[in-house]
Formats: sequence, structure tokens, C-alpha cells
Amino acid sequence: MPLDTLQAIATRHSVRRYAPAPLPAADLQAILEAGRQAPSAGNRQPWHMVVVQEEEQRRALAAACMGQSWLAGASAIIAGVGKPDVSEKWYRVDVAIALENMILAATALGYGTCWIGAFNQDQVRAVLGLPNTMEVVALTPLGRPAEQPEPRPRMPMGEFASLERYGVPAG
Repeated sequence: MPLDTLQAIATRHSVRRYAPAPLPAADLQAILEAGRQAPSAGNRQPWHMVVVQEEEQRRALAAACMGQSWLAGASAIIAGVGKPDVSEKWYRVDVAIALENMILAATALGYGTCWIGAFNQDQVRAVLGLPNTMEVVALTPLGRPAEQPEPRPRMPMGEFASLERYGVPAG
């Protein structure tokens, strides 16, 4: 049974080891739909998600992600690609929102993910066959976790948020 939204947020962790398991098409579609439903500035939807499941392509992407070979062990890698010509100012934020929706949906369905921001733009663009008018914003592997990482520490609420004015702790 899927987790609710707050449970998914609280239990999401970066996973770097994946079990060799197929990714059911229905689960992939549900995860993609979560991204498709994301809000965007002016509802411009300046994004395109590229799902890579083929092993050779996953290896090529892992190499383009600064040699992070562990990425290839996931069932899929999703690249969040922005369209600057659709929304020059906001495409990066909009793609990030869509990817986070997908990451939370994946968590709710029992999958692991890991936000990937370390990559060579030109190499990833070449692996994915993207035109130069599109820009990769971030990637995430997607698969069944082969590990359950310990939660990472979070800053205290009082350092994270203020009420009414800066410096008035929210918690």
C-alpha cells in the first residue's frame, strides 16, 4: 500500500544501491504522472523527462555523471530536462518541482531515488540525444533499494524557519 504524502516526505532517503528488479510499467506511469501534474510558472510546463532503462544507456549516463557507476545498477534513470525557450526564467525550478513530485511518488511506491546534480551537461545531452536548445537540470536513479540508509541529520526547525520576521523561531 502506498505511503501518504507526509510519510513519503519523512521516509525518503538517497539510495545508492539497488536490487536487480524490473520496473513495472504501471509504477513507471504513476511516477511519471506525478511529475506531469506538477505546478509550473504560468503553467508553461517547460520540461521533458527522459526515462533510460536499457543497461548500456544507463552505463553511459553513469559515466556522464562524473563516473558515478553505481547509477547503472538502478532499474531506470530519469533525466529531468528543461526547455529554456518555453520559460527562460523558471524552467530549472519547474523541472525540479516535477522531479521532486516523481521522487516522492517513487518513495510512496517503495522505490529508491537519489537527486543527481553532478554531471557533464554536454555528455548527458549526447547520451540522451537532446538538442542544444534543451538543458538537463537533474537526474535520479529509480529502483528497488538494496539498502535502507540511515536518516541524515536535519537542522533544527528554529534555524530552518521563522515566524512573521526573520529570527523568530518557528519551532
